Amino acid sequence: MRVSTLDLANFRNYAALHVEPPGGVCVFIGDNAQGKSNLLEAISLLATGKSFRAAREADLVRTDCPLARVAARVTTSSLEVQAACIITRVGEGARKRFLRNGRGVAYAQFLGGISAVTFMPLDLQLIAGPPAIRRRFLNVALSQADRGYYRQHVRYTGILAQKNALLKAPGGVDRKLLATYNEQLAAVGAALIGARAAYVRGLAREAAAVHARWVGDAPQLRMRYVPSPALPEGDESPGAVLRAFSLAWETHGAAELVRKTSLVGPHRDDIEFALDDHALARFGSQGQQRTAVLAVKSAEYALLAAAVGEAPLLLLDDVLSELDAERRRSFMSSIEGCEQAFVTATELPDLAAGSAVSVFEITDGRLAARAQT
Repeated sequence: MRVSTLDLANFRNYAALHVEPPGGVCVFIGDNAQGKSNLLEAISLLATGKSFRAAREADLVRTDCPLARVAARVTTSSLEVQAACIITRVGEGARKRFLRNGRGVAYAQFLGGISAVTFMPLDLQLIAGPPAIRRRFLNVALSQADRGYYRQHVRYTGILAQKNALLKAPGGVDRKLLATYNEQLAAVGAALIGARAAYVRGLAREAAAVHARWVGDAPQLRMRYVPSPALPEGDESPGAVLRAFSLAWETHGAAELVRKTSLVGPHRDDIEFALDDHALARFGSQGQQRTAVLAVKSAEYALLAAAVGEAPLLLLDDVLSELDAERRRSFMSSIEGCEQAFVTATELPDLAAGSAVSVFEITDGRLAARAQT
């Protein structure tokens, strides 16, 4: 998979940009706040349909402009895809419209046409940050690989919102309706838990292998999926999940009524990381955590490539800043085989002899090719 052309209009600090990036590794260098991350954000937006960092989608639109447009032509192994996203200011918020080959499409149809794996500084919180970050990681990864998962997650989120509204309703709770919502949540939740469990198993194997290549066999990187509700050891069958839901609601149902929120389900899942038997979040150094996250992202890339049948785009935002010169050279060498990777940095990293990268400078939303080595 390769971006042939990328066009931005009034996106973040870009008034207008047209670029035809070559294949292989493209390095974008420049000082902070010049637009390096914005460029990767735009590409990621066309893959996932969402910003990887914006708290408000209106922030994607250039100041004093009514709308922004991001468009790209992407060549895959079987066809050429033209994708676009138009973000329009609406009051204090924004509305997005998606286009595929010039025609408007729903988000569910837009998702999956372009695949990308992104690494950004916020991903360092994947190990020690709140569980919501790890759930978002799972949802983004699985939704790109399987639109069915995305539809199930949307359905689960909708039912959960209805149940929580019922729990908060004044004048008491309709127990029959509550039981209906619980039954629906269990059925959809079982599908989500099954998909997440299988994905984490594969991710754990691949990440452990990558980690071992980088740092040796010891300590071993371990990952464990922690579903809600808790399941019998080794049994993730739909029947076991449904029984676990039933038992959990018997245990926590009264607390849900008191706290007026749902306490059981995939919206409370988590992933645990360890080096050997030591919790990485508690006992791992910053360097160990960073290496583990890079291994997980490398594993995500491999699993997504297997799922979609070709290499996805690789978007690396400021991944080199905390690595020493030797590790930067090693890391850059490790990604040279990618069909197309976009890397941002404040300065050109040291490269191994014979490295072939395309280098661009970004200054205040303007892009210029600097060198081809």
